Amino acid sequence: MMQTEAGYILVVDDEKTIREVVRRYLELEGFRVKEAEDGYQALDIVELHPPALIVLDLMLPGIDGVTLTKQIRREHRVPIIMLTARGEPVDRIQGLEVGADDYMVKPFVPQELVARVQAVLRRVNEKAFPAGPSLTFEGIQIDPAARSCVVAGEEVQLTAREFDLLWLFASQPGRVFTREQMLDHIWGAGYYGEASTVTVYIRRLREKIEKDPQNPEIIRTVWGVGYKFEA
Repeated sequence: MMQTEAGYILVVDDEKTIREVVRRYLELEGFRVKEAEDGYQALDIVELHPPALIVLDLMLPGIDGVTLTKQIRREHRVPIIMLTARGEPVDRIQGLEVGADDYMVKPFVPQELVARVQAVLRRVNEKAFPAGPSLTFEGIQIDPAARSCVVAGEEVQLTAREFDLLWLFASQPGRVFTREQMLDHIWGAGYYGEASTVTVYIRRLREKIEKDPQNPEIIRTVWGVGYKFEA
């Protein structure tokens, strides 16, 4: 059983039945849970006391899940697992691109959602990699202890998985990683998502740390294989 001493799980869904089911299964595993039925209520809760993780429905009244994620990401790095009744790849990619850490399609198995919550929190709490000395390259500094990244003198806001992926690259410059290897390292060997998820995160990282994301100089594509970090 995983305890959440440092926070709670916020479940945001306009369907009361889904909120109650998710709450019940999370509480059985020792989590503290708060609920919000729309985006405005969720924003108020997050601003008052940021949660450890958010389970967020994509289709919400008032503020939809994508817009809400964007607003939360401006101020907070809290992990977000997005729920949606739409399983099209474009919807999943849209959720990941705006900052979601994981994505589940309704109807879902509650036990799997709990396992996803535990996996995301475990990686955040363990900081994914052992803390070590800061890494400094031309124009970029990465501090694993603070989980911060400074580019051209300004700190960039990275989600937990974005930072983990950057650290994986930067701590082994020049090494080529396949998408499957990155999924195993960052999402865990039991992750059932698609390798295209990595492509979304690479694009998001490039947009935040590259001078020209369309012509990247830091995270290079190795065609037919994967990606590598150019020191």
